[in-house]
Amino acid sequence: MACCGQLHVEVELKSLAEKLWETIRDSTKIFPQALSHDYKSIEVLEGDGKAPGSIRLINYAEGSPIVKVSKERIESVDEAQKIYVYSIFDGDLMKYYKTFIAKINVIPKGESSLVKWSCEFEKASEEIPDPSVIKEFAVKNFVEIDDYLHTKA
Repeated sequence: MACCGQLHVEVELKSLAEKLWETIRDSTKIFPQALSHDYKSIEVLEGDGKAPGSIRLINYAEGSPIVKVSKERIESVDEAQKIYVYSIFDGDLMKYYKTFIAKINVIPKGESSLVKWSCEFEKASEEIPDPSVIKEFAVKNFVEIDDYLHTKA
């Protein structure tokens, strides 16, 4: 029987929560520019790429360890609470997980912010490890986006 699980991580960043939230919401355009070493492209297949129900095709760069392509659906967005929920439903990750739903929450902390990232998953088989490599990738992305926001004009 397949195993379900959850992972959680919190990252404190220098950027204002509002600026970080705008960047995450506009990740279709910004991530391939700012993180070109990780993202070749992010293409909107359905919707506007920001609203619930939107579907995006993500092509990862050569350095990506296990995932080269994925399709994600934006499940929900709470602008007031700065919460973004998405699910991966197609692509390389689905070889390992039957379900994968992630949540990003940006929390203001004065002149900085706290980003909480979590995921719920169901493994395709017992032998599959928890997706900690995906969690580490998310943390790396948040830190690099934070640096990008502080170094660009």
